[in-house]
Amino acid sequence: MSVFANPDRRLFTPQFIGQVLLRYAVIAALAGVFAFFSFATTTFLTSANLTSILVNNFTLLAIVAVAMTFAVSAGGIDLSVGTSVDFASFAFVSLVLAGYPVGLAILAALVSGALVGLFNALLISGVGITPFLATLGTLFIGRSSQQLLTNGGNPVYLPQTGISPLFLFIGHGHILGIPVPLIIVGLLIVITSIVLLRTRFGRAILAIGVQQSVARYSGLRVPGHIGLVYVISGFIAAIAGIILTSTVSVYIPNSGGAFMLNAIGATFIGTTLSREGRPNIPGTMLGVLLLSIVANGLLLTGLSFYWQQVGTGLLIFIVLAASFLNRRGRGD
Repeated sequence: MSVFANPDRRLFTPQFIGQVLLRYAVIAALAGVFAFFSFATTTFLTSANLTSILVNNFTLLAIVAVAMTFAVSAGGIDLSVGTSVDFASFAFVSLVLAGYPVGLAILAALVSGALVGLFNALLISGVGITPFLATLGTLFIGRSSQQLLTNGGNPVYLPQTGISPLFLFIGHGHILGIPVPLIIVGLLIVITSIVLLRTRFGRAILAIGVQQSVARYSGLRVPGHIGLVYVISGFIAAIAGIILTSTVSVYIPNSGGAFMLNAIGATFIGTTLSREGRPNIPGTMLGVLLLSIVANGLLLTGLSFYWQQVGTGLLIFIVLAASFLNRRGRGD
């Protein structure tokens, strides 16, 4: 029953407000942290800072979190999304540095990310290794490979001059005043939402994520669908690698790993937006925005990086706990 179905029509009672806060915990948390940092620091509400949140904090994490959402939707997890980001970044930088056209470098980066996903797919769907262990192994292999490719983890810098304008446009350009990275994220959100909710493939992976055995008995090609999910996850994560490289003009080994844990947190925060507790793109984006605001706000208040991580972890616990209490109260 909806929290707005109030038989005696007495709205805004403590019980009603409590139900709303539990049902929409992520929205309540988002409003709460936004209000808190608006009063805690004078620079939070400036246009420059809000733009920074969207472009610098939100964009890359949103892309990686979309990739993670696909994996979790199929009942798995992808701990190697950071590896896909890194391999795409390395391929992109290497080809641009060698003088190849930017378009070819972009294609190579996307293929590199997809190949990481294909490797996971072979381990999971072909060999039968669980997603957690398969992607964890890929994570370790990817980290070591990057160390070997860069002589111990040395960054690969692009020169300050002579870089193609198209390369810089990806990370720094604007179209009708909107930063290109935000446009890319917006298109990605729309496309992936349609794929998950409006296509046969999307409905199939959601069914697999809910009950894999039932999906198999229903005639779905479960291994094939799951394998494709991980290829898509690697492909999407590669987009973040391209934008990251264009933004900073350097490839830093294993930098993609910084997005993995927050992507997992944002994805599971996003499940609280669904009554069934299922992964969904809109919920994941709210989770990403929540974590982005917290990271930015805590930085502005002067807290150290370690306390920022503590704050982020506590916030994730609070949102998930509220969702759990809401479901338990409904008897789900």
